[in-house]
Amino acid sequence: MTPAELSRTVLCSVRSAVAERELSVPVPARIVVQPPPRPGCGDYASNVALQLAGQAGLPAREVAEILRRRLAGRAGIARVEIAGPGFLNFHLGDGASAGLVGEVLARGARYGEPAESGAAAAGPGRAVEGPARHTGEWARAREAVVADVLVRLGRAEGRAEPSTGPGAAELAGLVARLGVDEARWTLLKPAAADPVRVPERPVQHEDNPRFRVQYAHARSRAAVRNAAELGFAAEPGDVVGDRPADRGDVRTLQTLEAALATYPTTTATAARRCAPDRVVRHLEATADAYLRWQEEFWPLPVGEQKPLAVHRARVALAEATGTVLGNGLRLLGISAPEHV
Repeated sequence: MTPAELSRTVLCSVRSAVAERELSVPVPARIVVQPPPRPGCGDYASNVALQLAGQAGLPAREVAEILRRRLAGRAGIARVEIAGPGFLNFHLGDGASAGLVGEVLARGARYGEPAESGAAAAGPGRAVEGPARHTGEWARAREAVVADVLVRLGRAEGRAEPSTGPGAAELAGLVARLGVDEARWTLLKPAAADPVRVPERPVQHEDNPRFRVQYAHARSRAAVRNAAELGFAAEPGDVVGDRPADRGDVRTLQTLEAALATYPTTTATAARRCAPDRVVRHLEATADAYLRWQEEFWPLPVGEQKPLAVHRARVALAEATGTVLGNGLRLLGISAPEHV
């Protein structure tokens, strides 16, 4: 079960509790589940009971118990615990990570691809926003690049030929100064209301978020190549392993899995709100999560160690991460290098 699937499952439990009059609350549009703040608290946690308690006129722990009973035994959920004032902690069944990785690898370049455009992409009851008008320095170059990404996101408001017009000269000047990748990243990163901060020159270092994302992509691709050279291939499975030496901080794994699982939601929201900056921030978070995870759960055998199932599973997770990072970079019109 992916975090997105878990979120929908919890939302269904709220709907059913309302329909059967166990709870009297407006059904929220979405429910957030995320890795818990401390190890030993399950795979994911949600504060939905605390959010609903006031409207329900019940203690949060009582709301949590209503939802816990409805969620216990659902496919993919091993058990649900109530913690603190009313947090729900979810322990997922075996194969949750493998299912997410398998989905990413099966869809490949289409994972996170907006399936629909315009009002249809918004879903029932959701308004579709128009592109923001940018002001200040680099406004025209910014609008040209944003329009290009909106076309890639399937938004009709994006111009078919965003490189024409007054923004073209401004954009060309910035590209000549920074290069295509850094120029596009610089223009796409700020939210619509925020100013553009142009660096003096591009820095090929991990302190540069654009480089860090490209570097994480290259590292993920290198893991797949190195595994092939060692004679084994990726296979979704348990990435934690049974041996203490194979175990890292599971929170780094949960953070990475959450980033992979929420990428489709991010692109859909970016399309609906005409906000490519959301994709930029998501790629930064995914890259950071992957680089931390790779240090905790090294994907390749060490020394004379033979490849095990855990190594195949970790290489599969690395490949899935590379898929998400590559898809996001190409969506932004930025290169996804195999080597850095």
